[in-house]
Amino acid sequence: MWKFTKMLIGTGMLPLCWAVSTSVYQLYQNSVETAASSSLDAWALPIGFFLWVILFFLLPRPVRTYVLGHELTHALWALMMGGRIGKIKVGESGGHVELSKTNVLITLAPYFFPFYTFIVITAYYLLGFAVEVEPYRMWGLAAVGLTWAFHITFTISMLSERQPDIQEHGRLFSYAVIYSANVLLIGLWMVMVGSPEITTFGILLGQELITAYSFVWNYILVGYEQAVLLLQTVNSGENG
Repeated sequence: MWKFTKMLIGTGMLPLCWAVSTSVYQLYQNSVETAASSSLDAWALPIGFFLWVILFFLLPRPVRTYVLGHELTHALWALMMGGRIGKIKVGESGGHVELSKTNVLITLAPYFFPFYTFIVITAYYLLGFAVEVEPYRMWGLAAVGLTWAFHITFTISMLSERQPDIQEHGRLFSYAVIYSANVLLIGLWMVMVGSPEITTFGILLGQELITAYSFVWNYILVGYEQAVLLLQTVNSGENG
């Protein structure tokens, strides 16, 4: 019953996925129009991203590194939500972490939270308290792009296989959460490293949410009215 409820919730999240996608695309268009095309910083992140995509297909894949980040993400989110962690097991074929509590976010976090990107960004800002990091901003952005691509490529690869985390909550619900969260993070990173402002992103997202759910609601109303007319026609035919 709970899985069926999650399937309905996942269905209801599909307009959210569309709204997040279109708002991030519009944010990207706005940032391209205002960004200086000659700026190396503007190209550092995508260069780092595509560099990893190339390496992902050319070199042996560091599966153990991904599994370590996967399990540490479970642990990090459990800690943030008041849980306790126990033993962590990491291997080429998979891993496991003992947690005192779990929920949807803890279970699905490795598929939408780029652990190594989080490490890079945290290290960059922490170093900023000790040394001047602005001259190395380009390299920091490249590292963000590379680690984010690491997350995306491995996430897609792992989701193509049977994952207990996904089976636990159902495919439709899990995929809707993972997709919308990943795209939302893209928008937030564009705000962090580029020219767009968080308020602009919020306004775009709000407008697209209203548009998407209004579109769906209007079609539901149309479908309901047609169903009522059909029933009335059937009843009239039977009475006649």
